[in-house]
Amino acid sequence: MCGIVGYTGDKQAADILMEGLGKLEYRGYDSAGIAVFSGDGIRVEKAKGRLSNLEERLKKNGKPVGTVGIGHTRWATHGEPSDANSHPHSHGRVTLVHNGIIENYLSLKQSMESMGNTFSSETDTEVVAHLIDYYYSGDPADAIIRAVGRVEGSYALGVMFEDIPDKLFAVRKDSPLIVGVGEGENFIASDVPAILSHTRRYYLIDQQELAVLTKERVTLYDFSGNDITAEKELMTADWDVEAAEKGGYPHFMLKEIHEQPQTLERAIQPHFVNGLGGILKEEIPDTSGIRRLVIVACGSAMNAGLLGKCAIERLARVPVDVCIASEFRYANPILGEGDVVVVISQSGETADSLAALRLAKGKGIPVYAIVNVVGSSIAREADHTVYIWAGPEIAVATTKAFTSQVAVLYTLALRLALDRGTVSAERAEEIAKEMKRLPELVAKTLTDEKIALYQRLASLNRGKHDFFIIGRGQDYAVGCEGSMKIKEVSYLHCESYAAGELKHGTISLITEGVPCLAIATDRSLVEKTVSNIKEVKARGGQVVLVCPEGMAQGQDFYDYAIELPQTEDLLMPIVAIVPIQTYAYYTAVYRGCDVDKPRNLAKSVTVE
Repeated sequence: MCGIVGYTGDKQAADILMEGLGKLEYRGYDSAGIAVFSGDGIRVEKAKGRLSNLEERLKKNGKPVGTVGIGHTRWATHGEPSDANSHPHSHGRVTLVHNGIIENYLSLKQSMESMGNTFSSETDTEVVAHLIDYYYSGDPADAIIRAVGRVEGSYALGVMFEDIPDKLFAVRKDSPLIVGVGEGENFIASDVPAILSHTRRYYLIDQQELAVLTKERVTLYDFSGNDITAEKELMTADWDVEAAEKGGYPHFMLKEIHEQPQTLERAIQPHFVNGLGGILKEEIPDTSGIRRLVIVACGSAMNAGLLGKCAIERLARVPVDVCIASEFRYANPILGEGDVVVVISQSGETADSLAALRLAKGKGIPVYAIVNVVGSSIAREADHTVYIWAGPEIAVATTKAFTSQVAVLYTLALRLALDRGTVSAERAEEIAKEMKRLPELVAKTLTDEKIALYQRLASLNRGKHDFFIIGRGQDYAVGCEGSMKIKEVSYLHCESYAAGELKHGTISLITEGVPCLAIATDRSLVEKTVSNIKEVKARGGQVVLVCPEGMAQGQDFYDYAIELPQTEDLLMPIVAIVPIQTYAYYTAVYRGCDVDKPRNLAKSVTVE
């Protein structure tokens, strides 16, 4: 969602803030702004649109000169994208930036207006500036704590006071925020990439904690005013600035697609170093009481959950429900003894998934987490956490995190199957051997020859308006993720259907030239899927078949084929999705879309 960066040190804050905001563009935004202590007060500059618009404004007006400041990229929730609604927001002696949503902002605003306050924006954020200024009588910490005590919703706040020019203040609830620790300079940020070129050391701010920054030191307090800095872990980012750069690729999405052989290696290999007996034993000591798994996630993570369901039920014979997190939390879910909730989130901060975790724990249900970001809220609050170790994923459309999530779910399926004796040791060894080959197999789908094929096929989609993907079983789940990728980055209307459902209405949409991606990697279902593909072809649909090598030869029920290196049917989804990701990427490129910054989308959805 929105991005926050703050700086205090000896360098020019405007330069640091603009650099940091540039590193956060991937999160999605529609306006940007900075505020810097400059001369006798705080100077604010902000602009609707891309960061380049703000850069142009700074060229025209001159950059504010000063060494302390805050910056923000906004993704509109309350109020349309505009200069006035952009952050930072100021009132009286207070200037601040905010990520999140203030749910009771309207009643707070009415209360402030009844006391004579006037507002210059439509945002919920400006209310917080009014509140803090209202409570401020010389003690900034007291003012912030009293103000947020009246706030309902989620927030990460970076705050400056006009009469305290050498300090930044930060506080959070549900929305992520870190404090970067440098040498003679310190930072706040909503994500590590914003500060990675300056420091890799940072604190995670928890709920009910306040950070106070000067250039010399960072001090963390609880809401009772106790200094808790010594109790907090000073963390170190486990990846360097190069990992968050494009590395010569035109887009982060393409770079991250090509990183998947390495990220799959990191997701899979550590779990097999001690043989089958050591699979996930450190992360999940005991699975004996599990009666049912409930996978809760959003977006692509939920599609990973669908593939996890296929694998777990097939191998371990444990029933699995897959729930959209935003639906789960309001559905009064039926949970009981023997149930385990599995929460999947790349960022570990997804608002609906985090709320679902807390709901489950409130009912006494154990929670497993599958996350990428170390120390994230979901990772810390779950009973057991498995990291996917995908490194920084910058593109809004997930690729490498998705395949790593699926790989971890396959590992969990194998662990559960071994614990229950539903597969033999010999069969488990076969599956484990093929899992270890996945990085090699994925690399074979990313050769220059294969990339040229994906480009050629994607070029056919330039003028298309609708797109369909069909498959059965786990191939349908792969199609759900492929459909999401095509919609996200190319803006081409795309739907994924279980192939057997075509004749129940959807086939009426298949007309001459409509593109259809047909996925047929599960050999037990190929004959049925082929029948459905022929139905599409008979109505003039343009069929691209995704299948194992050799299956397409001598057949006439498709127009083009993407052939995949073969492995266990169970594992084919990971091999199949990488070409589909790449195909979606080049479809977006040929349609002239901004691949890394899809319209209206954000990387980490930290509000409902």
